Amino acid sequence: MHMPLTSVKNSLPMPPILAILLLAHLWGCKPKPEDEMPVPTPVLPVQVWTTSGNAVNLLYNKTIDFAEGKDDRFPTIAIDSSQRFQTVEGFGYTLTGGSALLLSQMGAQERATLLKEFFGAPDQGSAVSYIRISLGASDLDPEVFSYNDLPSGQTDPDLLKFNLSRDTLYLIPVLKEILAIRPDLTLMASPWSPPKWMKTNNSSVGGNLKPEYYGVYSRYFVKYIQAMAARGIRIDAVTPQNEPQHGGNNPSMVMSFLQQADFIKNHLGPAFQQAGLDTKIIIWDHNCDNPAYPIAILDDPAAKPFVHGTAFHLYAGDVSAMSQVHAAHPDKGLYFTEQWTGSTSQFNTDLKWHMKNVIIGTMRNWSRVALEWNLANDPNFEPHTPGGCTQCKGAVTIDGSKSSKNVSYYIIAQASKFVPPGSVRVSSNLLTELPNVAFITPEGKFVLLVLNESNQLKTFNIQAGDKWITGSLYGETVGTFVW
Repeated sequence: MHMPLTSVKNSLPMPPILAILLLAHLWGCKPKPEDEMPVPTPVLPVQVWTTSGNAVNLLYNKTIDFAEGKDDRFPTIAIDSSQRFQTVEGFGYTLTGGSALLLSQMGAQERATLLKEFFGAPDQGSAVSYIRISLGASDLDPEVFSYNDLPSGQTDPDLLKFNLSRDTLYLIPVLKEILAIRPDLTLMASPWSPPKWMKTNNSSVGGNLKPEYYGVYSRYFVKYIQAMAARGIRIDAVTPQNEPQHGGNNPSMVMSFLQQADFIKNHLGPAFQQAGLDTKIIIWDHNCDNPAYPIAILDDPAAKPFVHGTAFHLYAGDVSAMSQVHAAHPDKGLYFTEQWTGSTSQFNTDLKWHMKNVIIGTMRNWSRVALEWNLANDPNFEPHTPGGCTQCKGAVTIDGSKSSKNVSYYIIAQASKFVPPGSVRVSSNLLTELPNVAFITPEGKFVLLVLNESNQLKTFNIQAGDKWITGSLYGETVGTFVW
């Protein structure tokens, strides 16, 4: 039975909330459930990750709030998400044979921990998503080898003695451990030299591929891809030759653009088709000083259909050469596949140059991938072949089971940790001494990488739609802004 309203007023005091409930009941209504009430949209903070040239901050994380608007005292980096460019395929390194050897010699637990720091999810590691490996030995293997080494004077045109040889000892086991952590890792394979018996000088250094072995060497690629697949390792792409205009390395081979075009259109491409392989063929794989080489191959109407894209290094030339190739053939992809950090260079110098050129520069010039060179070295910058690189500094130095990270770990991590495959580069304007590049991730987040090239603190606005951020970076510092 309902109490009269006057009785409610004249009764003993009750808590206000009980009175409201009782009145609501008497008036035939009820409070609105909490889940139906308007919920204010949360304003999430901006995540900022920085690495400084003095190595005091290494992937240091902080949060900042959105600004109320533009601060007229500072310049603005304006992001225009309506202008979209290439889709990113990944960031990473070359897992050389020497790197795999050093990793395999670590204790199992130490190796597992280190590999997770490279390939684990962003909350566990730097989320490296793309790896290049050598098809046969590179110059950062302990010794030169191919998959069909024979005594001098012998040949094997039917490839009856083909085998993965030394890769089965260290590289493949380490790769399997990496793939267990990162099953969607993308792999590119590049040869430094074919077997010596296929070459004009019968040497692992320099020389050319004999024309009579173009078809045999194409089948060598097919056998390699199939043999790796049989071990659960998918090769997504190959380049026909690492640095085809540098014949002084050990191993190495020289290949002109006419030879590479002939090899692709008449042998490698048809061999992949016949074997039912969808492995991409990516040409050039050398410096930014000769964009005419890949353009000439892509201008060949018989070669172009077999070519997926062009790979570059930056030991010579300017990174803008990548855009020259894009302008000539915008339907083909671009890849940046190698740049080394040296044993004698400084952390701050390498951080600035590589962030400006290898990460920001290549991405602003249409690259889908940015790779540093070797993943690991020992304290003496070994192993390497006789005549191989003696100063190549890996992303990590491994000494037994101990490891220490070097500058290229942070160069790649500033991008790989926040820009996953499938991200799309979007427009952002350049400011003096503040090179930058912007992306939208598959989750719809904005990511902006900014480098402060100067040695002074710089403050700037970031605008994306109706959102404003006031960012600051100390001198010689790179920052990744995520929101």
